[in-house]
Amino acid sequence: MAGAAVVDSLENPSRLLVARRSAPPQFAGMWEFPGGKLEAGESFEDALHRELIEELGIRVRLGAEVVADDEAGWPLNERAVMRVWSAELLDGEPRPLQDHDELRWVPLGSGDEAFALPWIPADLPIVRALLERADSGLLG
Repeated sequence: MAGAAVVDSLENPSRLLVARRSAPPQFAGMWEFPGGKLEAGESFEDALHRELIEELGIRVRLGAEVVADDEAGWPLNERAVMRVWSAELLDGEPRPLQDHDELRWVPLGSGDEAFALPWIPADLPIVRALLERADSGLLG
């Protein structure tokens, strides 16, 4: 799986775009990083570009990977992992086109607003890591 932490600026990020799931039932109403599965022969980066166009109608510039402790990626469950890249919105107005019913820009700052959202549990460690990297200027 490939995910994107879409921010307003890779160089000076102040807001993060988050997406609320509309399905499957166990995740409906929970927030996540947009992205999805790789298709055959597709790189993580290519999958992200495709998924963001399909799900949100946006084009982005990818920044640094938000690296997990495990080099395989962030664990989603016992069978799947996700790799996440920071990304800056380049073109398009984000809209929930597939798999989501709401999008929201949340301030990065202290992370209070981001952590107040009901996240898919597997995404919470990624939120923490992203906030640390944003504070350190490590998204670009």
